[in-house]
Amino acid sequence: MKKRLSYFHITRYFADALSIFLAYAATLFSLFGVIGAFFNPIFLGVSIFYWYLISAFSKLYADRRSNKFSEEIVFIIYNIILFFILISASLYFVKSTSIYNATFFGIYLGYMLLFVSATKYYLRKNIHAALHEGKLYDKILLVGSTPSAINYYETINKYYYYGYKCAGIIDDKPTQLNGSKYFGKIEALHYVLKTEQIDEVVIALPNTEYTNIQRCIEVCDFHKTKVRILPDLQQFASSAVTVDNIGLLPTISIIELPLDKWQNKIIKRIFDIAFSLLVFLTVGIILFPLIALLIKLTSRGSVFFKQERWGLNNEKIICYKFRTMVAESKDVDQNGKYQQATKNDPRVTWIGKILRKTNLDELPQFLNVLLGNMSVVGPRPHPTPLNIESMQTVDNYMLRHIVLPGISGWAQVNGCRGETKTTNEMQQRVNFDLYYIHRWTFWLDCQIILQTIINILRGDQNAY
Repeated sequence: MKKRLSYFHITRYFADALSIFLAYAATLFSLFGVIGAFFNPIFLGVSIFYWYLISAFSKLYADRRSNKFSEEIVFIIYNIILFFILISASLYFVKSTSIYNATFFGIYLGYMLLFVSATKYYLRKNIHAALHEGKLYDKILLVGSTPSAINYYETINKYYYYGYKCAGIIDDKPTQLNGSKYFGKIEALHYVLKTEQIDEVVIALPNTEYTNIQRCIEVCDFHKTKVRILPDLQQFASSAVTVDNIGLLPTISIIELPLDKWQNKIIKRIFDIAFSLLVFLTVGIILFPLIALLIKLTSRGSVFFKQERWGLNNEKIICYKFRTMVAESKDVDQNGKYQQATKNDPRVTWIGKILRKTNLDELPQFLNVLLGNMSVVGPRPHPTPLNIESMQTVDNYMLRHIVLPGISGWAQVNGCRGETKTTNEMQQRVNFDLYYIHRWTFWLDCQIILQTIINILRGDQNAY
């Protein structure tokens, strides 16, 4: 498998070089109608060199096969921005002002984004197809049968694109994980690595078994086998965790929230205002009056729906949406239980179904963003009755209110949207929200926005 994966990594580098060449050629043809007369091999060579140089800092070639493609696009854009800064600075110092002006770079970078994204998407689909067919994966050996080990095993079996296949398990007590082969006790590790083709050993023993963990690491080192430790740290799964060393002792640090820093708050607020104004001045000018007219023509009642929800620090806010249900609809039933929208809900109007499916009913919430009680990206605000129900049954539920709520969020782009039928579904949504809160970056916000747009275009089965 390692040779095949190494071949794939090399192919990515060649594909980017080809993409840069095509972008350069397409730019010359777009500007001058010809290529040869203006083609400069030195500029092309420098472009490719700078691209690879910058990728070492932007981590463009990190393995993201198990992540969403929107994340890869964000890193491509990041790499292009750094590339532009470096190459434009170089041209300034060599006093090159011929054809390399703002128009040239605007077209060049646009083509570069197009071709690089297209080739990476093509390669991504090919590696996913190979993984699905069982042609490209790492064979792992699982040591231990802790809850973390079981969760890890079920995850790699469910999501093939992680690229792992469990060859079997070693544990001091006989263990079967959905038919996975049991190789024996921990003492058998040396024999298994000697007789089986194992790419990686995953140690998932309890934290108290330090001696066994150390012994397994030594055996793996002897056989030159990659080893990974799966510690029992599920209580910190949503937190930003870093591993440091004090002398020879590893320490685990739970770092402060990114949005506690005033610099990050300012960046996020400036982006919120700029993005909201852009929405109002572009699609909003056309869609707002059109949607309002359709709502008025198809049902009686107000164009807008105003609902009390909980925002930052549990403060109550009024959340604005386009009305998608009949005017007589009620939020709670006769028993005082909140009525979530369900599939084929009779309360939803026909235009409301379209608005919900495309997320266009959320457009008025950009007004909430300008008012400062919501953000473009953040945990989705829930209605007051749903908050009261969930705070008693869902772990760490109230922690999602330590940042501004958002129009879209990390939970929503990962499929946690719409009706939450069980406590487990709400818990999963909260876990995604806490992951976002602890790992916020500006680029993560960009990724979520991009993935939201992709979900709108291709449709979301949970949107109803």
